[in-house]
Amino acid sequence: MLRSKKKILLICEDCLSRNYSFTKSSISQKDRLSIKKFCQTCNLHTLHKESR
Repeated sequence: MLRSKKKILLICEDCLSRNYSFTKSSISQKDRLSIKKFCQTCNLHTLHKESR
């Protein structure tokens, strides 16, 4: 079975800026990713969620 990787963007919850990009397996990870990362616009560690 062929595993495909999908490019995703992480968006800051506070200012809605697109800060980070990742690749993830679309087959094995069905859930939306949410990570606490540093936002350069807010200058804080905020929750970043995967965009659709």
